[in-house]
Amino acid sequence: MRHVDQLPYATQEDKHVTIPMSDGTRLSARIWRPTASDDEPVPAVLEYIPYRKNDLTSTRDAIHHPYIAGHGYACVRVDLRGTGESEGVLLDEYLEQEQRDAEEVLAWIAEQPWCDGTTGMMGISWGAFAALQVAARRPPSLRAICIASFTDDRYADDMHYLGGAMLSDNLAEAGTMFAYATCPPDPAVVGERWREMWQERLDAARPWVLEWLRHQQRDDYWRHASLSEDYSALNCPVLASSGWADGYSNAVTRLLSHVDVPRKGLIGPWSHKLPHLGEPGPAIGYLQEVVRWWDHWLKGVDNGVMDGPMLQAWMQESVPPSTSYEERPGRWVGEPSWPSPNVGEAVFPLRDHALGTPQDGGGRGKRTHTVQSPLSVGQFAGKWASYNAPPDLPYDQREEDGGSLVFETAPLDDRIEILGSPVAVIEVSADAPVAQLNVRLSDVAPDGRSTRVTYGVLNLVHRDSEETPEPLEPGRRYQVRVPLHGVAQVFPPGHRVRLSLSTSYWPLVWPTPRPVLLSVYEEGSTLTLPVRPAGGTDDTRLPVFGEPEGCAPPEVTRLSEPEQAWTVSRDLVDYRSVLDIVKDRGLQRYENGIETGLRACENYSWVGEDFGSVRGETAWEMRFRRPDWDVRVETRTVLTSDEDTFHVDATLDGYEDGRRVFSRTWNEQIPRENV
Repeated sequence: MRHVDQLPYATQEDKHVTIPMSDGTRLSARIWRPTASDDEPVPAVLEYIPYRKNDLTSTRDAIHHPYIAGHGYACVRVDLRGTGESEGVLLDEYLEQEQRDAEEVLAWIAEQPWCDGTTGMMGISWGAFAALQVAARRPPSLRAICIASFTDDRYADDMHYLGGAMLSDNLAEAGTMFAYATCPPDPAVVGERWREMWQERLDAARPWVLEWLRHQQRDDYWRHASLSEDYSALNCPVLASSGWADGYSNAVTRLLSHVDVPRKGLIGPWSHKLPHLGEPGPAIGYLQEVVRWWDHWLKGVDNGVMDGPMLQAWMQESVPPSTSYEERPGRWVGEPSWPSPNVGEAVFPLRDHALGTPQDGGGRGKRTHTVQSPLSVGQFAGKWASYNAPPDLPYDQREEDGGSLVFETAPLDDRIEILGSPVAVIEVSADAPVAQLNVRLSDVAPDGRSTRVTYGVLNLVHRDSEETPEPLEPGRRYQVRVPLHGVAQVFPPGHRVRLSLSTSYWPLVWPTPRPVLLSVYEEGSTLTLPVRPAGGTDDTRLPVFGEPEGCAPPEVTRLSEPEQAWTVSRDLVDYRSVLDIVKDRGLQRYENGIETGLRACENYSWVGEDFGSVRGETAWEMRFRRPDWDVRVETRTVLTSDEDTFHVDATLDGYEDGRRVFSRTWNEQIPRENV
């Protein structure tokens, strides 16, 4: 990234500003703005997240907020109620209180003498969720949003449930927020009140996975703050982005399809990162695009920001399987609208363990196949969303395919490019009332190496409804539709397209209550690929993205080395298998003197084919230190299940100067509801 030190506007920074809420709670903000805004008010941009502006996001914040401020905007970075130095408690994600607070923050910003009354919102992940959700409430000052890595559907396309099956990220993210919501404020900012504020957070804490497990189908809990319930609620322009390695790429194209506002979509090869920090690369000059967006929609500059394609996407070339990539080879392609008139459908029938050709005219095989996958299928699946914490991308799929039902094409004569969401229509029957169909699409090289391109999951009880799922009638045939995650991918000549079907995909997806034998009928089963004709469109005239740039972040002193691990092990004595994940940032000192340490461990285990042995654990340690202050929080959440019940065992411990000052334990059971 190119660091920019000369910007059009001289700026100033207010490191800690309190914003009063109507109930007396005060939220903590950090503000960058042009020095001249005291006399010449400017539009303001809000980022609203729970991840501690004073330390844990301060490096990232210092790259883009001063940059945008230096182009003539007031940038306001606010910690949610109950996080960082903001008062109150954080009890769950996307609550009504959170959104009311955001509306009050926007109103406060618009009334400041340095703001001209016009605002925007931006962010990635939680910040993007917040921007989209608040925009749907239509606060009067909000004119546009820039969002990255978000969803418009909290039930069907987030880290909790996918196709009615529960993701292991439901546990992992709950562990993340169990830790973040219980961290103390910085006494250097809030003074002696820090202990009282911390105690309030500890007393209110509860493992969020308990609430998420109580809502195993689409209900009002998930409908709240899901724009998909009413796309017409959004009435401001939106610049939406994500990456193919992220878990949220589907929302970009879905938003382009359903909202009726000025909109642009951008999907790169990236993991869960902002595009100017995009990994795998290539990263792009995203902040330049953001400034152009704000210039047009907040300042009224006629700069052609809406010219060019509605969607720009990175068409990924074929690569060998790897758990991480520095760069993904490919090229940018553009579409004038979405759905695009340039993308057609190629239907491949299933027959004789093969994918027939679209020229077969739909003639399908007559054979019936059965599959009952071992629990080991999925241990090389990587994360639901890559956080670029290598190795969190899927590895070679050949071992996964050994426990799956596989159909593949002959070696391709011609290059195939796909853009969009493949769809598998499969006719199945099962020997149990609850069953999963996990579908993977892979690019198989001539040497046999298999790279997963995309995948989809369906809990078959959700085949007709997410609100009122119905158990299967064992032995009865059903034709089900499984959409796979959207992707842009090239299949070169000589390669094969492989479709793999499995009855489990653990630990990415929590398994069914017991093993299932699934019958797959070739007749009535197809794979449909969204084919974009290679060379059939002119992508040479696309706008060219600039080099990634931003302001130089302040120096961070590393006091201990980080650690990352992703270990798959299998004991052939007792048949116990384990996936161990370690993400340790090490101890760091920021320019304001605070020292932080963050260590997160995930452990997923099982024994042989015993579905009752499946176990997930997430443990966090977060430490904050100054010369006369040393505090840490330790959380641990364990999730197990039997055929009828989920079991949650969790602990929360708080330490001050090495002495435990708080401890609480939870042991709760929640009925399984066809999951």
